[in-house]
Amino acid sequence: MQAAPLLKDLVLVGGGHAHVHVLKSFGMTPMPGVRLTLIGRDIETPYSGMIPGFVAGQYSFDECHIDLARLAAWTGARLIQAEAVGVDRAARQVLLKDRPPVSYDFLSIDVGSSPSVEAIAGAAEHATPVKPIAELGRRWLGFLERVKDWQGTLSIAVIGGGAGGVELALAIDHRLRAIAHNAEVTVTLATKGEILSGQAAAARQKIRRLFKDRGIRLLENSPVARLDADAVQLEGGERLIVDDTFVVTEASAAKWFAGTGLALDARGFFAVEPTLCTTTDDRIFAVGDCAGVAAHPRPKAGVFAVRQGPPLADNLRRALLGRPLKAFTPQSRYLSILGTGDGHAVATRSGWAIEGAWVWRWKDHIDRKWMRMYREPPAQPMDMAARTAPPDPALADAEARRLLADIGMRCGGCGAKVGAGVLTRVLARLGPSSTQGVTIGLDAPDDAAMIEVPQGRALVQSVDFFRTFIDDPFVFGEVAAIHALGDVWAMGAQPHSALAVAVVPAAAERLMEEDLFQLLSGARSVLDRAGCALIGGHSGEGPEAALGFSVNGLVDPARALRKGGLQPGDKLVLTKKLGTGVIFAAAMRGAARGRWIAAALASMRTLSDKAAAALLAAGAHACTDVTGFGLAGHLAEMIRATGRGDEVSVDLDLDALPVLDGAVELFAQGLASSLQPENLRARHLIDGIDRVASHPKLPLLFDPQTAGGLLAAVPAAAAKSFDGVVIGEVRARTEGRSFIHLV
Repeated sequence: MQAAPLLKDLVLVGGGHAHVHVLKSFGMTPMPGVRLTLIGRDIETPYSGMIPGFVAGQYSFDECHIDLARLAAWTGARLIQAEAVGVDRAARQVLLKDRPPVSYDFLSIDVGSSPSVEAIAGAAEHATPVKPIAELGRRWLGFLERVKDWQGTLSIAVIGGGAGGVELALAIDHRLRAIAHNAEVTVTLATKGEILSGQAAAARQKIRRLFKDRGIRLLENSPVARLDADAVQLEGGERLIVDDTFVVTEASAAKWFAGTGLALDARGFFAVEPTLCTTTDDRIFAVGDCAGVAAHPRPKAGVFAVRQGPPLADNLRRALLGRPLKAFTPQSRYLSILGTGDGHAVATRSGWAIEGAWVWRWKDHIDRKWMRMYREPPAQPMDMAARTAPPDPALADAEARRLLADIGMRCGGCGAKVGAGVLTRVLARLGPSSTQGVTIGLDAPDDAAMIEVPQGRALVQSVDFFRTFIDDPFVFGEVAAIHALGDVWAMGAQPHSALAVAVVPAAAERLMEEDLFQLLSGARSVLDRAGCALIGGHSGEGPEAALGFSVNGLVDPARALRKGGLQPGDKLVLTKKLGTGVIFAAAMRGAARGRWIAAALASMRTLSDKAAAALLAAGAHACTDVTGFGLAGHLAEMIRATGRGDEVSVDLDLDALPVLDGAVELFAQGLASSLQPENLRARHLIDGIDRVASHPKLPLLFDPQTAGGLLAAVPAAAAKSFDGVVIGEVRARTEGRSFIHLV
């Protein structure tokens, strides 16, 4: 059943505690006609309450991070992994680093804060900031690798006496003593005032005693003058020799906040009403550490961000429908539980404080319960019927109401073309694309494009087209272009020009324009880098986004690479890792980890132009690109195309196959691409398959690839002269020997 037409874009910037609740809320109770998009720099977002436990070794990285890719898959949200660098309120766009902006109708910002490292001279150069917390996890794992075999004194300083600094100092002390067995660990906490300022005196007393009992040096009322590469210089004159320094000082706002034109509070954070809407713009909301409610000032603490989730979700729904917003008043008193790193914790509220192992178990139960809501698939299926229900008329403006009136009778044929106005505006935003030999292109559009083929060059042509399999239209445009260009690179040709065929779902005109622009912008970013001009194309409506290209390339006919031409003794070289098929089959089910998806996309977005040039320079005898038929299918094509089709065979080394992270694990879970069964028909061409039936990499032979690498046969002497993996060797075929022999 076709989804409801899209009428409004709700964009969330940042994967903070409140936003993950909004994702789940809109997943469980969708608003037909509303497209929910999450923009996040990091694919895995940490839960701040569990980070000290992670540092102490009580949680793994995965246990204290929410996988936004899986959460978005479960909830039906669109995920764009990119860094926000500003907001253009006039154009209603979120400005992103290294890619086009994303439009919104309503926007919510939840990007957290960073320590004020600029307030301490040398901190930016010599300290490890604890925030953004998303970066701390990998920095800490790298730090542990460096110090586990440390010999002699290992001195660590923590700057900042708030709850975060106290927990971090205790956690670091516990973890380092547990793993750095040959080191003499010393941890010092320095703060410009008292520790735990604003909390109960009883809590401060307990923490001071714990520091003394654990041998952690506590320097209160000791502001830091500057940091050097190997020392912390205090204003009082003392110089602490250190091996590393962690800064957990007062939170500061991102610099780009000031350029939005939104009202900010005295510390540079977004000023918001009790409704969580900014005081300046009723289309923009802000929550968590990046915002401050003037009527209800509260500390920058995770407990308040978590509590903002439900009222934010409710008010975003109200704003979309044009209804009055509801004010939210946070609690004035709150429970704070500080882990001590050793399986104990201190709980404090108002004037009292308690401690013990049972307090840690209490905290652990609270934290794990909250995380389960967002790390595990929902117990009840999402309401899929609601996604196809008619949108609320309150969402629609006059233009959108016309769309709703005829959505059941959208025309086919030329009536399904994207409107001329939308197409004209998109092409104007893209700008012309030119290269030598294009006589008629998009700079002066006509009924058809015209190109000239230089003397001594042959024209190679290929076409590819497929529907989207990822939510981000810009990235999909990149991948589709690279996939289409793969055939040209595989023949040793230089990409020259391309025609596009783009399909976007029926939506409000502004949303259709945005989708088409993002698709073609991603494609243009690849085509421009490849020296390939976009010279025309066709666009139309369809049930889901799709994109394809007819590509032209130029090649010296005498140097063109073909599939055939394998020679005994040649080494088989593969230029990209395998596994995209199973990873994105799993991603559609919410079963692939976000970092696996990100790594696969990074591979798929890598151009093969340099690999193709290196293969030509190495004297490659044959080449093809590995795509839908999988490695075995495309290798069989190369063997058939050589000579009479029965002259050579290949020894293939399963162990040598390069594999994307997560692919083998997903195969072991029984997951596979829907094309895998068809590709498995090539198994009769493979010798020894029964002998290695349990080999974890065997399914990779039949995994369909998108934007895959080049597979080439090169002389043995040249096999190590470029960046690729040798996976096999060509042999003269003997009687009774199959096309492919597994070794």
